Amino acid sequence: MLFVEPLRRRLRVKFAGEWIADSEDVLLLHEPARYPVAYFPLADVRPGVLISESRHTRHRDLGETEWFTVSVGDQRAARGAWQHTDLADYASELRGRVAFAWRAMDAFYEEDDRIVGHASDAYHRIDIRQSSRHLVVKDGATVIADTSRPVVLYESGFAPRWYVPRQDINESALIPVEGQTFCPYKGLASYYDIGENKKAAWSYPRAWPEVARVSDLVSFEPDKVDVFLNDKKLALEPGQSVVPHGIDRGLDPDEILEPGNGPARP
Repeated sequence: MLFVEPLRRRLRVKFAGEWIADSEDVLLLHEPARYPVAYFPLADVRPGVLISESRHTRHRDLGETEWFTVSVGDQRAARGAWQHTDLADYASELRGRVAFAWRAMDAFYEEDDRIVGHASDAYHRIDIRQSSRHLVVKDGATVIADTSRPVVLYESGFAPRWYVPRQDINESALIPVEGQTFCPYKGLASYYDIGENKKAAWSYPRAWPEVARVSDLVSFEPDKVDVFLNDKKLALEPGQSVVPHGIDRGLDPDEILEPGNGPARP
């Protein structure tokens, strides 16, 4: 199902250190298997920043798409924005609106808080619950973790993930891995090898404030080590992968590790 709805939040776009779009009338386009995309009224985009390109593509449901270079001063971003120019009546709400390529811009902000990864999805929810179930993690015969106080994280579209306090883990078995990944809902994740099992565990050392309850706890991949919950062995469920990149999204860690990615400035 394809649908649009009002974001109902002020959203701003910064490029070349300057604000180029500022709107309280943003629409979010939801498409199957994609992150939501923010569409701004052309009237809320700074005049002169969009330069039409000769490139045109065709969207399966939304028709012909015109592409723009975004230009401010000496800085240009080819294919930095697009507009659907031949919309059917069922998609008329998107007429006169433009979307910006997420990673081509400096940043997006809701009010003065930076939004990273992709436009906010009101339907993506995370709930965190304390549990007293018995969770044991093993690498072969070696016990890696044993706890009766795991924390379970429920996230839209994903299987429950079980997090363990470090006091209940044999941390000598956790071998830190260089490099991190980024979740727009939880923050930067660090990984650990366990024995010969690559990236068998992960942790959010400083999870976003909204999910701070799992900060510095450790979760384990049930397809790489043995994870038992009340003696029942867990298995990796299908459909757990996320497409990390696209013109409308970017989940590279450098988006939040680069200098200057703090709060907005007037």
